[in-house]
Amino acid sequence: MNKKKIERRFIFICLAPAILLFTVFLVYPTFEVFRMSLYRWGGLSGNKVFVGFDNFKYLWNDSGFYQAFQNTLFLIVMVTIVTLVLAVFFANLLIREKFKGSNFFRVIFYIPNILSIVVIAGIFSAIYRPGNGLLDNLLGILQLDFLKRLWLGDQNIVIFSLAAALIWQAIGYYMVMYMSSIAAIPESMYESAEILGAGKWVQFKDITLPLIWNNLRTTLTFFIISTVNLSFLLVQAMTGGGPDGSTRVFLFYMYDQAYTNSTYGYGMAIGVIVFLFTFILSAILMGVTKRDVLEY
Repeated sequence: MNKKKIERRFIFICLAPAILLFTVFLVYPTFEVFRMSLYRWGGLSGNKVFVGFDNFKYLWNDSGFYQAFQNTLFLIVMVTIVTLVLAVFFANLLIREKFKGSNFFRVIFYIPNILSIVVIAGIFSAIYRPGNGLLDNLLGILQLDFLKRLWLGDQNIVIFSLAAALIWQAIGYYMVMYMSSIAAIPESMYESAEILGAGKWVQFKDITLPLIWNNLRTTLTFFIISTVNLSFLLVQAMTGGGPDGSTRVFLFYMYDQAYTNSTYGYGMAIGVIVFLFTFILSAILMGVTKRDVLEY
């Protein structure tokens, strides 16, 4: 046996476990979601009826699905924009500005990311508690009682309350990722820009942002996927989709249809739409944000 064959066999043996796990836990379940979306099935009985694309036809006229779609899209847009802006701002501040306690703030910002989403739901449920919650007490101290609301009971603002929790949870993780990219930029580039009279904003706009752009593009995809997943867990723990369905999101509606209403096939049809939506949106963002990679 020659050297090349030995190398190929070694590579195959090393990759086989990963390929097997990938196939069993990702490829096969994804295929099953697509297959089961073509059936009418309650999920427990053995009576499966092939209905073709009837589940998708029903989905087209389902107002509950459209409400879940709007809520999910709103959370993706709002949470992504606010989180990435704040994460880049704090990352640049903690790396570029020298001040006492910067390491302490790095730890403080990152702590929410290591907490379980259920713990975060508990924290923000206490913050939003009507009357004696942290937020209402703070407004009372500031004599802003007219701003008090049913933060998790008002259909007009509850989605913003959930968005705030998701933003708080995610900032630290993405801040750390951007800090590593900013720290890798040579200090000489900033020194040269300063000698030429460039202020901090110009340095950030013309040096920092272009050089971490590739990292920003990558995290956008991660963020879309994590927002879709975490919003379901947060809604499940905090509001249960209420009030009156105003916080239902994609995966919550899918779970509700598949396991609560015993319409498993219809739930899998929603799962197919979630998969396609996430994939297409990620591809669009990667195409829109594509630009030449700058090197230093």
